[in-house]
Amino acid sequence: MGLFSRIADLFRSNVNDALDKAEDPEKMLKQMVLDMEESVNQTTLAVANAMANEKGLARRIEAERKNSQEWHEKAKLALQAGNEELAKAALEKKSIADRNVADLHPSVEQARQATATMREQLNALKRKLDEARARQSTLIARSQAAKAQKQLAQAAAGVGTDAFSKFDKFETKIEKLEAEASAFEQLASENTALDEQFRQLTSTGQVDNDLLELKRQMGMLPEAKTDEPTP
Repeated sequence: MGLFSRIADLFRSNVNDALDKAEDPEKMLKQMVLDMEESVNQTTLAVANAMANEKGLARRIEAERKNSQEWHEKAKLALQAGNEELAKAALEKKSIADRNVADLHPSVEQARQATATMREQLNALKRKLDEARARQSTLIARSQAAKAQKQLAQAAAGVGTDAFSKFDKFETKIEKLEAEASAFEQLASENTALDEQFRQLTSTGQVDNDLLELKRQMGMLPEAKTDEPTP
């Protein structure tokens, strides 16, 4: 499994864990951006290592080529000096250097292709990161709007209306108390009116009696007629 496959699996794993745990969307989005930034950093380091490996192989090839050329010149000097054995030994060293160059060529080409591929993938990750950063605020705003819409829908559906229910019950209780108070006031008023009527009747009778007594004292009452004696 390649480096980028592992990074992709890690990113998907983090996203799935966050969704399963039903984390706050805003925090989740911020964490996803942080994870993408970490992936970009890791990939950048991998690309740097690949480039360093490619350059190291290129330097080894150049060194082996230079070594081959130097042994070639030494073989010529040995022949010019009439020492064929020394010339043969130099040529053997040159042959080893040439084989090293031939063996390193595929490795250098593979390293060059790997570096190019990784750089393309790094650029793609950077573009996705820039896009995620640009969309982050929009997604957070959409999340907040969806959350508010959900709360309104729950309220309209009767979910979480315990407070409203208690409020209605309290209002009903107050209305009952008000009705009871009004009834007692009405009863009290009726009793007072009845007492007043009886008081007025009693007062009127006493005043009439007092008036008759006063008239009697002043001689204003007619004398009572007496029955004539029977002959």
